Amino acid sequence: MNREHEKYDRLIDYCRSLPPLATAVVHPCDRSSLEGALQAKTLGLIAPILVGPQGRIEEIAEREDLDITGCAVEDVPHSHAAAARAVELVREGRAEALMKGSLHTDELMGAVVSREGGLRTARRVSHCFVMDVPGHESALIITDAAINIAPTLAEKGDILQNAIDLGHALRLPEVRVALLSAMETVNPKVPSTIEAAALCKMVDRRQIRGALVDGPLALDNAIDPEAARIKGIVSPVAGRANVLMVPDLEAGNMLAKSLSFLAGADAAGIVLGARVPVILTSRADSVITRLASCAVASLVAEKRREDARVTG
Repeated sequence: MNREHEKYDRLIDYCRSLPPLATAVVHPCDRSSLEGALQAKTLGLIAPILVGPQGRIEEIAEREDLDITGCAVEDVPHSHAAAARAVELVREGRAEALMKGSLHTDELMGAVVSREGGLRTARRVSHCFVMDVPGHESALIITDAAINIAPTLAEKGDILQNAIDLGHALRLPEVRVALLSAMETVNPKVPSTIEAAALCKMVDRRQIRGALVDGPLALDNAIDPEAARIKGIVSPVAGRANVLMVPDLEAGNMLAKSLSFLAGADAAGIVLGARVPVILTSRADSVITRLASCAVASLVAEKRREDARVTG
């Protein structure tokens, strides 16, 4: 086992025992996106359906010496059509997840959230990073650093519930959410502190379920027990959070990228709140990060199947 990626290695090893996740890979028309899908296939994490211009996919596979034998291919003319067809594959029951290829995130998500023929649910769509931070004992979920720019309080309720549900899909023994701000006291001049307090009351009233939630908390006293002790914060979350909910996209983006580029963290990404998980990868992602993103989607899909069996 590579101890540098110990948390991701454990996650991937566990998911290799699950059935491969039928995944529509949307417009895999460059080396990184096609290779990432094929590597996940080799490990048994996904069963890819390659959705894009067939000739172009075959040309890239040949040029880059990638073997697409055994992969289903849905031939469509361009990236916009690929996004639309991938969504159709989900609606037809042929795919349980989507994986971003070499197209813009907005193009893929536009098809996912389309009011006509998309994959909307009653829940707001949001993004979670599952971050493997060197030196930190457990993976950290960070939300939302990629989709919702300045979410309202109601939207934050959905973002929070999505993250809690992800924590359960990842089999966390206890989901502990810190609602981050610049301070740990409620200050009328800092709106994020008021919204954090309101979200905590929503948890008290069971409008949001399934986790210990506290906030506002500053980053230091959310993840460092000694910082929480010095500040005199008595809370089952403070110093022990495994989910960090940020006040807006700017804060989340800076937090995630700071961990990646200053602390050497890896950041697997997943979009939740749609009918199926959406694996969002970047061309800059490492191999282990791409595989971990597929593993996270596999666990989300498995949890949904379990819930459906219970309620069905």
